[in-house]
Amino acid sequence: MTRPVIELREVSRRYDDALPALQEASLIVRPGEAVAVLGPSGSGKSTLLNLIAGLDRPDAGSITVDGVRVDRLGEAGAARYRRSKIGMVFQFFNLLDDLTVTDNVILPARLAGMARGDAARRAAQLLETLGIDRHAHAHPGRLSGGERQRVAVARALMNRPPLLLADEPTGALDTAAGQDVSRLLAELNAEGQTIVVVTHDLALARSCTNRTVRIADGRITEDLVSPAVASEAVR
Repeated sequence: MTRPVIELREVSRRYDDALPALQEASLIVRPGEAVAVLGPSGSGKSTLLNLIAGLDRPDAGSITVDGVRVDRLGEAGAARYRRSKIGMVFQFFNLLDDLTVTDNVILPARLAGMARGDAARRAAQLLETLGIDRHAHAHPGRLSGGERQRVAVARALMNRPPLLLADEPTGALDTAAGQDVSRLLAELNAEGQTIVVVTHDLALARSCTNRTVRIADGRITEDLVSPAVASEAVR
C-alpha cells in the first residue's frame, strides 16, 4: 500500500494549564486525498494544522509527513521540512507587497537554493496554469482578493510539495472569489495534489474535498469519506 502523506498517532497538545487544544488525535491521509478539517473556533483545528506544518510540537504522540518525523525536528530542520514537503495557503494571503507577483512566487524556491532562472521558469509556468500570468510583474496590492489567493497558491506549489495545507483559504474573499478558489483547489486535487483544508465553511468543504474530519474540544469526532469517493474505492 502507498505510504501515507500524513500519519498522526495519538497526538496531544496542551497550552499552559488550559484544557488540551488537541487530545489523542490519530489521522492518516493518503496521496491524492482532499480532506476538510471542520470545527468551530477553538475546537483544535488550527492546532492540528500548526502541528502538521511543523510550526508547533506535540506534547505526546508522533507526526509523520511524507516519511519525515515532524515531531522530532529542531527549528532548522522544521524550516527545511516546510520548504520541501508542504505548501501553505493562508486566509490573508501573506504576500509581500513590495515584491512583484513573480518575486513572491519564486521566494520559496530561492530559499531552497534553486537558481533564479530555473525558479523564474517554474513561476511562469505556475502563473500561466493558474490564469494569472498577465499579473506577473504587478504588485499584490493591485490585484483582487481572488487573484492574490491564486498567487498564494502558486507560491505554495513552487517547490512541488507533496502536501498543500490551506487555512481558511476563502475566509477573506467575497462569494464569487471564494467559489473561484474552491474550484481551483478541486482542480489541483483532480490532478493528484494532496490537500488538507482547515475551515468552518461546510460549502467550501463540499466543493473541493472528498473527506471530512470534524474536531470538537480537541478531539476528532468524525471522519467521513464522501459517498462518491467510497463507491469509487469499491470498484
